[in-house]
Amino acid sequence: MAKAGSNRDTAAGAADFVDTALCPAGHLPHKGGDRLEAMPQHSSLRDGAQPAQRLRTQTAIGAATTDPDRREARIAWLLALPAITLLVLFILLPTAAVIVLGFTDFELGYGSFRFVGFENYAELFSDRTFRRSLWNTTIYTAIVTPVSIVLALAIAMLIEAETKGRAFFRTVYFLPVASLLVAMATVWQFLFHPTIGPINTFLAVFGIAGPNWLGASGTVLYGLSIIGIWQSVGFNMVLFLAGLTAIPRELYAAAEVDGAKTWFDRFRLVTWPMLGPTTLFVTTISIINSVKVFETVKTLTEGGPNKASEVLLFTIYQEGFVYLRVGYASAMTVVFLAILVVLMFLQYRVLDRKVHYA
Repeated sequence: MAKAGSNRDTAAGAADFVDTALCPAGHLPHKGGDRLEAMPQHSSLRDGAQPAQRLRTQTAIGAATTDPDRREARIAWLLALPAITLLVLFILLPTAAVIVLGFTDFELGYGSFRFVGFENYAELFSDRTFRRSLWNTTIYTAIVTPVSIVLALAIAMLIEAETKGRAFFRTVYFLPVASLLVAMATVWQFLFHPTIGPINTFLAVFGIAGPNWLGASGTVLYGLSIIGIWQSVGFNMVLFLAGLTAIPRELYAAAEVDGAKTWFDRFRLVTWPMLGPTTLFVTTISIINSVKVFETVKTLTEGGPNKASEVLLFTIYQEGFVYLRVGYASAMTVVFLAILVVLMFLQYRVLDRKVHYA
C-alpha cells in the first residue's frame, strides 16, 4: 500500500512538472513564491535543442516564401520589359541626345561638329525671335488655359444637371477633340475671313467692324487662342464630367440640411472642394497642351504677320528643320522642357496643398 501511494505521488508530481510553465531561462517557478528552482540537467539539454530546431524551421519557411516572391518579381520585370524598352528608346535616349546636341554646333548636312559649351544658350537669350516666341507662348497659355477650364466646368455641370440628351451633348462637345485639327484649320480660316467670314458678318449686324483676325498683328494671337479654347473645352469637359459623377449625392443632401439652399452654396461647399483632384489634373493637361501649340500656327499663320504668332515650338521647328541648325534648336528644346518642368513643379507645390482628396 505504501509503495502504491508512493507511485501515485510520483505520477502526480510528474504531471505537475509537465503542466508547470517554464521561464525563458529554463527554471521552474517555486510553489511557495517567486523563487525559481533550477531544472534538472537533462531537461536543459533537451530544451537547448529547441531554438536550433525552430531556427531551421523558420529558415525553411522563409526560403519557401522567398522563392514565389522572386518568381513573381521576375515575371513582373519580363512583362514590363517591352514598355521599359520603348521608354528608353523613344523618350530617354532622344532626351539625352537633345541635351548633348545643345552643347554643339551640329547642323544637318555637315559631317562634323564641335562642342561649343554654352554658346547656344548665350545666343538664345539674346535672340529677339526666341524672346518674342516665348512671350507669345506665355500670352497664348494665359488666355487658353483659364478660359477653357471655366467653360469646360460650366458645360459639364449643365450636362450633368440635364437628364435628357446627356449623351448627345457629350458627343457634340467632344467632337473637336476627335477631329483632325489640320483639316479643321481650313474651316476656321473661312470663319475668320475678314470679308466673307461668318464671324465678321455677325459683328456687322450690330454695326461692329470685324478685324482681320489672322492677318493683323494685333489680333492674330487672339484668333489662335479662340481656336485653342474650342479645341480644349471638349476634353476638359469629359474630365470634369467624370469628377462630377464621382461626387457622392449624400454630400449635397447633407449640405442642404446644413443650410446650403442655392446652387452656388452647393457648388462652393461640395462641388468645388470635391473636384480638387480633377481640377489639378485638368489644369496640368491644359497648360501642357497650350505651351506646345504648333499645328494651328503652322497651318494658318506660319508665325506671321511679323512674327506676331510665332510660338516656341514653331521657332524650334524653324531652326531645326528649315535652317537646319540642330544644335541651336536642341538648346531651345532643353529650355522648353525646363519651362514645362518648372511650371509643373510650381503648380503641384502651390495647388496640391489646397486639394482635398476624398
